[in-house]
Amino acid sequence: MDTALFSPSSLFNDDDGDDRDREDGSEPETKDDALQQNYIERTHAFPGMELLVREFSFHQLNANLLWPGTFSFGEWLVQNKHWLQARPQILELGSGTGALAIFLRKSFGVDITTSDFDDKEVEENIAHNCRINQLPVLPHIRHSWGDAFPTTDPDWDLVIANDILLYVKQYPNLIKTLSFLLKAYKPKDAKLDVENSADKETVRDVGLKHPTFLMSWRRRIGKEDEALFFTGCEDAGLTVEHLGSRVYCIRPDKACNVE
Repeated sequence: MDTALFSPSSLFNDDDGDDRDREDGSEPETKDDALQQNYIERTHAFPGMELLVREFSFHQLNANLLWPGTFSFGEWLVQNKHWLQARPQILELGSGTGALAIFLRKSFGVDITTSDFDDKEVEENIAHNCRINQLPVLPHIRHSWGDAFPTTDPDWDLVIANDILLYVKQYPNLIKTLSFLLKAYKPKDAKLDVENSADKETVRDVGLKHPTFLMSWRRRIGKEDEALFFTGCEDAGLTVEHLGSRVYCIRPDKACNVE
């Protein structure tokens, strides 16, 4: 597994093996420096609420801080809440601090599972952030992309993620995991809450019939590198559609036409 011990912008240039300087001009952190780091707790504003989030001062798997995409994706989901109105089973990949999942749980009451690297510290920090925001600890899956998934019958109707395309070398592993979650999908015996929805046709379209991956990608990398992920998805038999605002719908069929 690649580790982020320096500026993410340096992950995509392998012209030489030298460590690059960090974006603020300081020297790259080393593993010894990381051991001296602690946590930072701070309040972040999400649509309609504030959350107290504990972040790592440093984490070698880059699961330490909230990035702007977390907030913009949260706003997009509020504005397009028909994706959530059916109250599907949701899995978040690359949950990091768990802040987005906590926000969605508190805002919409969705059944959401967090997931990140097979790393105990990340799991424990997400659990801590649930507790300090007065939530029961959300179910969590420790899974490194490309490895065998803990369940053989994935039943998540909606898989979400934001800003997870930093590691270009991990795209094949990420696509392997996505292909499994979408193609091996087996829905639970649950009925949509269609009658209570203000937009019944939309809820039917985004509900249990079509497993979906929704991804917000705000971080900018080279277009050629970014394109490797989307072409890789298409080569794997997944359909990619841009929904606007840098949000993408990925499915194993042609059913992404929801506005």
